[in-house]
Amino acid sequence: MRSSEEAELCFPQLPNSSCRKTVNPSSISMLMYVTLSSISLLTVTLNMLVIISISHFKQLHTPTNFLLLSLAVSDFFVGFLMIFQLLLIDGCWYLGDLVCILYNFFDYIITSASVETIVLISIDCYVAVCDPFQYPTKVTHRRVCVCVLLCWLFSFLCVFIVMKENLGQVGKYNSCLGECVVVFDKIAGFIDILFFFIGPVTIIVVLYVRVFVVAVSQIRAMRSRVTVITVQGSVTVTVRKSELKSARTLGAVGVAFLICLCPYFCLTLTGQGTQLGASSIAFVLFYLNSVLNPLIYALFYPWFRKSVKFIFTLQILKPGSSDAIVS
Repeated sequence: MRSSEEAELCFPQLPNSSCRKTVNPSSISMLMYVTLSSISLLTVTLNMLVIISISHFKQLHTPTNFLLLSLAVSDFFVGFLMIFQLLLIDGCWYLGDLVCILYNFFDYIITSASVETIVLISIDCYVAVCDPFQYPTKVTHRRVCVCVLLCWLFSFLCVFIVMKENLGQVGKYNSCLGECVVVFDKIAGFIDILFFFIGPVTIIVVLYVRVFVVAVSQIRAMRSRVTVITVQGSVTVTVRKSELKSARTLGAVGVAFLICLCPYFCLTLTGQGTQLGASSIAFVLFYLNSVLNPLIYALFYPWFRKSVKFIFTLQILKPGSSDAIVS
């Protein structure tokens, strides 16, 4: 009986201070391991392909692609940090209080930067579709780089403020050995919800709706005109169809963003999201967004498919491959 009770402890050698393991059926535990491992591997692989493609090929050094690069970097580290979630499947944290708080600190910075970068990408799409003639002057390489830097600095500052109490006294909120808990006060929770959920969602939805309306209005205006078969006319049709397709893609991005983030932040609002592992489904959906980002933003671009072909056929190792035409 004693050995059975000890087996349920995170640290059987410390029965008086150890936390108890979360007892799950072996099939459920295996499913969670496989799911999280697959998401982590897929996230790291897809985003690494985006990072290599944009970094290597000079033709892809555009303002929009620099935003995609920032998104891919943040999502790559999100996938890497998911490895630590595997340690929490049985409800036990074995790496100590210091590693716990550092993991949560960097995890919040990276996921926050990913969300803020999506906002920047939505702004970029809005300017490109709604104000195409001013786009080259408004969206430059320098401005994009500055915005990306400010995005990461803003995420760092907000997360530092939110986790100030936790950083000040490591392990302060742990009730037993083997627990990894991060607790936010009301002000910190308000900052988290406002800047990393309500604010981004509002901006993204408003911009996506505006882009969609503009694209649809352009299609209707095009169809109302008298059809004249000219080269210029065919180009116009192609451009309008491209804008509508872009609007549909942005709509899919917005829906995916809401589906992935809403469960996590709803738990936060109800006070259940302050503990790691409060809901494995919510956290899986939250991290799943980092898989969907490269799929939605990159896989629909022809240059990404060509770049992947260059990478897997090792043509990327040839001299002068960075000057190759991939789009």
